[in-house]
This record gives sequence, structure tokens and C-alpha cells, in this order.
Amino acid sequence: MSYFDNIRTFVRVYELGSMSAAGRDLRISPAVTSSRISQLEEHLGVRLFQRTTRSLTPTEQGKSFYRGATDILEAVESAEAQIANITENPKGSLYVAAPLGVGRRLIAPQISDFLSRYPDVSVRLRLTDRKVDLTTEGLDLSFFLGQPEDSNLRIRKIADVPRVLCAAPDYIARRGMPKNGDALLSEGHECLNLRFPGATEFRWLLSTKDGPKRFSVSGRFECDDGDVLTDWALAGHGIALKPVFEIADHLRSGRLHPVAQETPPEPIQMACLFTHRRQQDPKTRLFMEFMIERIERVIAG
Repeated sequence: MSYFDNIRTFVRVYELGSMSAAGRDLRISPAVTSSRISQLEEHLGVRLFQRTTRSLTPTEQGKSFYRGATDILEAVESAEAQIANITENPKGSLYVAAPLGVGRRLIAPQISDFLSRYPDVSVRLRLTDRKVDLTTEGLDLSFFLGQPEDSNLRIRKIADVPRVLCAAPDYIARRGMPKNGDALLSEGHECLNLRFPGATEFRWLLSTKDGPKRFSVSGRFECDDGDVLTDWALAGHGIALKPVFEIADHLRSGRLHPVAQETPPEPIQMACLFTHRRQQDPKTRLFMEFMIERIERVIAG
């Protein structure tokens, strides 16, 4: 066990806010995680975290040491990256986030091919439809749909993703076929919403004869998991706004039908989000280029 391992463990505990979460992330036991933090505190002669049975909070010394510790790790990663550029043999762990639908259908199926090509790289994939913070969550890059709020990060656009409003035949038979966005509201249609703090998906952006327009739809069914919305739509509970690639099989089989086709949804941007520093890391750059090529093929159909 090295001093460098202790520093790396401290950084992940700080970023994830939990000894157990950091241990799982680093694939070490909680006992080893705690031991490394204790050794680091003993070496520095300060307490880095205030611990209770229910919480773990960095001390002022811990906050100060975190800034220096990340500089140390970045310097080591930069040195490793220079070697990797020379040897064309990237190494280390990649921390990647993606929305559930994107991750399950576009990212996860391709990771085995990427790791076969680069055997010294490991990928830690986090799937969530919530917005993530690359800096505080210790991520190398994230895939996303829509427009990011943080202009300090770099963006690599992948594609404009077609979307569709869809419902099951059973729902259409019971509630009728809405012609457009106005009918969604005036006819009181049940709209299935992706909802979480900061979400805007319940304000559907549709293409009208007067240009793009937002429709503030509503319904009794809400979830922060897009795949749950698909399941609800298939069960006949309402109308969902979905990227076409997520439900293409259901459209082909007739289990879902397009609705409100006079005002189809505007496409949504799919892109990668990363810091400038991460772009310089060969494994991050190679992973991004690899995934973008695969994703573009799927989106193009």
C-alpha cells in the first residue's frame, strides 16, 4: 500500500461523500478504505474528515488537502498520458456517465469491444437520467441529451437525435388520436413525464407551422427513469416523448404508434461533456472517439 494509494482513496471519499461508496468505486473493502484514510491522517497529523455514524464531512484541513491532492493526481495522470501517447497503450480507469436509455442501448453494449482493444483500461459506467456534475463527482466525461448549463466545460456534439410522441394502440382506442400539440392540452391527454429536480422534459418542444413551441403538458404518471416511461406507454397509460432509437423496435412491431404528427417533437442534441484537461488524456479521447463513431451509426439507422 503506497502513499499515492492513500491520496487516491482520500480523493474518491471526498468526491463521493462516503467511505463505502469510495471503497466500491475503488474495488477495495470498507476496512481498507478506512485504514488508508487513517494512515493519511496520521502522516499529515490532522483530521481530514469529521465522522459520525450517519455522516462524513470534510474538515477545513480536508478541504485544503483535497485541492492539493487533485493537483498531485492530475500531474501523475498527465505524466502517464504522455507515456501512453508514446506507447499507444492507454492505462487506468475511466469514469463515465450517461442517461439510462443512452447508456443501456448505445454505450454499455460497446464497452466490451473498447476494452478488448485497450486491455489496460477499465470503465466505470454510471447511468442516470439526472444531471451530473463532472467536477464534484469525479467523472472523466458524460454523455447527455439536451443543452448543458455549465459553460465552463467542453462539449463535443455527436448528433441531432430524432424524437417521437408515441402511445400504445390501446390508449389511442380509448382516448383518441391527438392531431397536434394543442390537442394534447385541449383533449386532456395523459402525458408521461420525465421529472426530477431541474428537469424540463415536461415542457415538450414541438415543431409547429409558426416554428418551435413549448407545450406544458401534464399527467398523473411521472418518473426520473425514461425506461419506466416507455413501459407505461406500452401498458397504455399515456403518451410519451421518446428518442426514436430507444423505441424503434416497438414502433416497427406496432406496440407503439406515433401521435400528434402535425407537430412532431424537435430533435434533441446528443453530445459529450468533458473538461479541457480530460480531453488531453489518451484513454478519455480514445473512448470518446470510439463511442461517437458507434453512436453515429445507430442514430443514422
